[in-house]
Amino acid sequence: MSFTFAPAVREQVSLLIALAGASGSGKTKSALRLAEGISPSGKIAFVDTEARRGLHYADQHRFLHADMRPPFKPIRFVEAIAAAEAAGAEVVILDSFSHEYDGEGGIIDWADALAESGTKAPGNWKEPKLAHKRMMNALLQCRATLIFCLRADEKIEIVREGGRTQVRPLGWMPICEKRFMYEMTASFTLSPDSPGIPRFDLPHKVQEQHRGFFPERKAIDEACGQQLAAWARGGAQAPRRTKADLLADARAQAARGSFALAEWHAGLPERARVILEEIRDELATVAEAADAHADENDGFPGFTAASEQAA
Repeated sequence: MSFTFAPAVREQVSLLIALAGASGSGKTKSALRLAEGISPSGKIAFVDTEARRGLHYADQHRFLHADMRPPFKPIRFVEAIAAAEAAGAEVVILDSFSHEYDGEGGIIDWADALAESGTKAPGNWKEPKLAHKRMMNALLQCRATLIFCLRADEKIEIVREGGRTQVRPLGWMPICEKRFMYEMTASFTLSPDSPGIPRFDLPHKVQEQHRGFFPERKAIDEACGQQLAAWARGGAQAPRRTKADLLADARAQAARGSFALAEWHAGLPERARVILEEIRDELATVAEAADAHADENDGFPGFTAASEQAA
């Protein structure tokens, strides 16, 4: 097999965007506004796993709608996206994609059913995880922009400090398979305290070239989508950011663990990497602590030993 190399030019790259948050955080509204910015012509498809709740927005936004019912196995999301693309959609919203993980017939439910039928752990997770992997491979080949709305839980950890038991808040964590967020072009966590406004102190992924598209303390809107779409077509980069912005993002990524930090760091320009050398040790310490916490929970948001039966 022969290979042909050509100069690298950014042109019409695919976008995978995740919006996570609790009820009332503005996920669906933000997804629709973002989608309208990406596709001003309104070629938007909405895959609804939540009993047709997406139709609450039908008077405010123009989109195609499909009602997805259980079981929420990974292959069904692949089929839904393929059908949306066949219908001409440029943007596909999946709300809520958390059902692929913990919904009826999702991968946790699937693994539990196999365990109940006699497949011992961790073997009961082999088939569901393989199906999830195949789904991810298909999503990465998709030409439409995909926007995933994810539920989130507010997590805590119980620690012993100074001989006393204390509860430490960990913030809102998206409900999804543990490596799903790593595949995103960008991801944000929204809070009911400020609906539609990304919280950069909570888990997020924004590469340096996209950071200027999402100003702090500003709701996700059509302008964010327009700038992302222009960038994906090969347009201009985001406005220049300050050193303080870079350091804040680095600390937030370190709090997600060494894998997330390394992935984010790899996408930075050389000048930004040089600046981060001054807090390298600090970032390593924070990332190691996050890794240790993730190991205790097998890296799954909301994971309990009973839910995956020590997979």
